[in-house]
Amino acid sequence: MSDDGHEHNGHENVPSRQRRRFPGISSRAYEHPADRSALVALRKLSGFDTVFKALSGLLPERSLRLLFLSDSVRVSDQQFAHLNDMLRDACYILDLEKVPPMYVNQDPQPNAMCIGLDEPIIVVTTGLVELLDEEEMRAVIGHEVGHALSGHAVYRTILLFLTNLAIRVAWIPLGTLAIMAIVTALREWFRKSELSADRAGLLVGQDLKASMRGLMKIAGGNHLHEMNVDAFLKQAEEYEAGGDLRDSVLKILNLLPRSHPFTTIRAAELKKWSETRDYQRIMDGHYPRRDEDKDTSVSDSFKESAASYAGNVKSSKDPLMKLVSDIAGGAGGIGGRVRRGFDGFTSSAPPRDEPPADETGRDET
Repeated sequence: MSDDGHEHNGHENVPSRQRRRFPGISSRAYEHPADRSALVALRKLSGFDTVFKALSGLLPERSLRLLFLSDSVRVSDQQFAHLNDMLRDACYILDLEKVPPMYVNQDPQPNAMCIGLDEPIIVVTTGLVELLDEEEMRAVIGHEVGHALSGHAVYRTILLFLTNLAIRVAWIPLGTLAIMAIVTALREWFRKSELSADRAGLLVGQDLKASMRGLMKIAGGNHLHEMNVDAFLKQAEEYEAGGDLRDSVLKILNLLPRSHPFTTIRAAELKKWSETRDYQRIMDGHYPRRDEDKDTSVSDSFKESAASYAGNVKSSKDPLMKLVSDIAGGAGGIGGRVRRGFDGFTSSAPPRDEPPADETGRDET
């Protein structure tokens, strides 16, 4: 250890410091509008209520708990005490009354999850514990506590179960269609819920740089000396703006099978939120309270979600989102823009019934 109190093996010993606490905070304070609207859409999916009620009674909740109890290490004052301190601290900051049990599971793949039907369980892998330093890990534990406070554990558990079930019945003709429809909807919601939980992690860690470092390590391993936050965030900008409509379609196809958003996108979204007035108001002690949740208007939540989506579409640099924005705004020259965007998918000539450019007005550049 050097004189400055830091180890030089990639892990810093960061001194404990006072963090702001948010008594009675509602999960609405940090939930991404897309998370809430995706969950509403999921609940409206045909057959979801039936599946949800059936699985809630059939899933082996006790078996799940016994499995982790018997084959993982439960975090406590005697085992992984530093993680136990972080867990209790995260629950204290977000005012989660009951501290969920947390387990460390032997798995070299860095991962963490919050699952459970009656009560949430947090599981972190050894790969994650070995990868992250104290402040980075604090943000991850805050992320999982955020899932618990938002009630995400139930849906995450069902997603895991249905994903495994779909694999088992894949040999049955058409047997997985109904299941995969729900799995796809669950994945779409869960990707959005990760953005909410990242915000909760920042509220707990209260260190944006640590949150950024953790996401970079998850993407590129424990090689911080080879990575740069600004360059990493620039990747997200390049990913969003790059290419044409073909790339927009490929982005969607690449994302569909994933349970998590792409790491660079998560980092960019979190940094953007940290610079908003909403975040600053929370840090100043002005935030929605849980005792006000019952009085929250559902229509107001819908309006907020719709406004968020509209703003994202309008400001997006993605070619497909630009096209959607132009169509919504009645911009001219859409036919030509679609042709240019998909040029390469087909070499066929434009439809004969399309008027020449001088009759429709010039295409926008």
